[in-house]
Amino acid sequence: MAAIAVLLASLPAGKLLAQEGAQNIRFGIFADPLITWFSSDTKMTVNEGSRAGFNFGVACNKYFSKNYSFSTGLSLMISGGNLHHSDTITMYFNNYTSIVNPGQVINYKLQYIDIPLGLKFESNQIGYVTFFTDAGFDPKIMINSRVDIPSLSVSKGIATREVNFFTLSYHITTGIEYSLGGNTALLLGIGYENNFIDITRDREKQPKDHIAQNIIRFRLGVNF
Repeated sequence: MAAIAVLLASLPAGKLLAQEGAQNIRFGIFADPLITWFSSDTKMTVNEGSRAGFNFGVACNKYFSKNYSFSTGLSLMISGGNLHHSDTITMYFNNYTSIVNPGQVINYKLQYIDIPLGLKFESNQIGYVTFFTDAGFDPKIMINSRVDIPSLSVSKGIATREVNFFTLSYHITTGIEYSLGGNTALLLGIGYENNFIDITRDREKQPKDHIAQNIIRFRLGVNF
């Protein structure tokens, strides 16, 4: 949260420059309800449904022409997923291990710092509405990993040893900006994101698998 506040304070809101009717630099705040789930490259490890998540932070756009900009920002993403295995595995928590039998569901609750890097394409304003699409990549740093195993009465087990510290995703988001007057606009959008670098670590007595994370986001925000 402190990092988000520092970034927001550092954005040069008072020095916005006009460029062919668009601002050179523009920023905003957003909150994204998420639907997240895992996918696996092996039948030994199987997705066990989706989880709700949340992503919130600040966005910054650096315009290089009227309708095109580089997009970045900083956010805290709360996500997760559910898995079960067809073999008995050992789960490595930070201060103990647990034996998980075949079919027992493992619920992952993950927190990441997300730094998106992309390109944003905007239409000309039509009435009060501007259409946009943003596409790019999202380097993420894991800051917390918790695991629940209901069948073993494990709740909020600290499992940073089970999750890779870094992941990378691609994203595409599309939506509209509705002008509220001046430079302020309400932003509504929907997007898809795929963390394609393996989310989980393959430790001893665990299957060799590649777990990706899929995310559907519903973007709610305000741009200035």
